[in-house]
Amino acid sequence: MAKSMKLVKHLANLGYGSRKEVAWMFREGRVTDAAGEVLYADDPLEHDQVRVDGERLDPPPGLVLMLHKPAGYTCSTRDKGRTVYELLPARFARRDPGLSTVGRLDRDTTGLLLLTDDGGLLHRIVSPKSKLPKVYQATLAGDLRGDEAALFASGSLLLESEATPLLPAQLQVLGPRQAQLTLHEGRYHQVRRMFAAVGNHVEALHRPRVGGLELGGLAPGQWRALDASDLGRLFNTGGD
Repeated sequence: MAKSMKLVKHLANLGYGSRKEVAWMFREGRVTDAAGEVLYADDPLEHDQVRVDGERLDPPPGLVLMLHKPAGYTCSTRDKGRTVYELLPARFARRDPGLSTVGRLDRDTTGLLLLTDDGGLLHRIVSPKSKLPKVYQATLAGDLRGDEAALFASGSLLLESEATPLLPAQLQVLGPRQAQLTLHEGRYHQVRRMFAAVGNHVEALHRPRVGGLELGGLAPGQWRALDASDLGRLFNTGGD
């Protein structure tokens, strides 16, 4: 962050309020440096040295979040009902550039969801060229037949209304009605449609990993900002 940055504009872009509201925050003495000294709107200061109500600023643009999405939330503000954005601080909705989900998980699917305001990074992750593995754990309505792994790995499975076959996917049987599926692409409701193609039905679906990044101990509904080492793990897939 350049030392000549305009603090009012910067805080407004981080979602702390309109420029007028942020200007009032300065007048009220709510914006300080790390030592607690009150700042003026034209004071030049690095992002990391600024505090609002004694708290560090939210991360600057280039923000990447990992969210453990619970069931019952959608990824689009165009859909009815609760959205994943409601699980974040309200001011995040006012950030400029705004946060977007990296791909989607449907309403009933749980697990790892990434959000970012970095359009280039978003494109890199979702681009078909990336082939980042996405791991899903499915609970099924019926017992596995036994031939699903070979079919899913064949690269010849053609879903209904699709023009091109699916890329090979890896199935690991976890139980008679539990399976882990690793995909290298992202088509609409792909996991559910793949099991439907073999006469089964997905009752519950969870995504614990994207690329080399795992949810770990992050609880449902909780989120954390990712750092450079996290992004390194995301793209370091260990040869998947």
